[in-house]
Amino acid sequence: MVKPFVPQLVYVEPRALEYPLGKELYEKFKKMGIEIKDTTSHNQIRNLPGDNHFQKYRVAKSTLVIGVRKTLKFDTSKPSAEYAIPFVTGCMGHCHYCYLQTTMGDKPYIRTYVNTEEIFDIASEYMKERMPEETRFEASCTSDIVGVDHLTHTLKRAIEFFGKTEHGRLRFVTKFAHVDHLLDAEHNGRTRFRFSINDHYIIKNFEPGTSRLDERIEAAVKVAEAGYPLGFIIAPIYLHEGWKEGYGEMMEKLASKLPAFAKKDLTFEMIQHRFTKPAKRVIEKNYPMTKLELDESARKWKWGRYGIGKYVYQDDEQEQIKDTLTGYIRGLFPEAKLEYFT
Repeated sequence: MVKPFVPQLVYVEPRALEYPLGKELYEKFKKMGIEIKDTTSHNQIRNLPGDNHFQKYRVAKSTLVIGVRKTLKFDTSKPSAEYAIPFVTGCMGHCHYCYLQTTMGDKPYIRTYVNTEEIFDIASEYMKERMPEETRFEASCTSDIVGVDHLTHTLKRAIEFFGKTEHGRLRFVTKFAHVDHLLDAEHNGRTRFRFSINDHYIIKNFEPGTSRLDERIEAAVKVAEAGYPLGFIIAPIYLHEGWKEGYGEMMEKLASKLPAFAKKDLTFEMIQHRFTKPAKRVIEKNYPMTKLELDESARKWKWGRYGIGKYVYQDDEQEQIKDTLTGYIRGLFPEAKLEYFT
């Protein structure tokens, strides 16, 4: 079982201590005996411990920066939500395929933002602009926020903030099972709690440092029992020998463990494996022994966001993926909503 994340090293930006959460986290880590360093800005962090890139990368992934979110314009977050709401960037997991590999570049440490009230104020402005329509906010575009929230409780505050709104909805997804502190949050049904799930082969080979499938499902049952709307993202869907059987077993396991009431308001999102040329370079540098298949010639090239092309599966393979997994979902979860396949 993966233990809840505890940073090896903590950096504090000076302005962070002007906020109550910044002071609270500083005191918490001090009491835990974790080494704390000052930094004028996260961009100034240099010389992390380690003799080579491999060691430095792993230290960075266990380093937490307590900072202030300066850019308060929210990115869009299609197709899962209207906006990405920024509470954390970076992740303690070591998923070989993750797109954060390239977006985080050479700064893969985790940053948690303490100016939460300012972030909530901006969210309120976005909601006002779209009224009377609801506005959905995705809290896990740049991180797996659940992985760090047992320390910060930022997500819990956000759940309760959106629980009191009339036109806001919160969404996030996680590969971590450390959800107990979120079960008593006053969500009022306005937060959809989603889990990323995958078959045994993918989790074993490409998702080190994350909770196992059984642990995620067990956590999902707790979340459903706490009254949250529930969802699952099957991602990345990756073709390997025996993939149809692997995904079939995963779906049957999920169906056997989830209580009947949780299957009534359930969503599924499906995302095929994709990669970019820059991602391939970074993945091979950070995980040189990976079994991840990154052969451009076997894939179809597709325009991506910001003009960066990505490699996806060929059309016939995509049809197979979609048909196979849609079949499992329709058969085992007839009342579920299939939100998209991409």
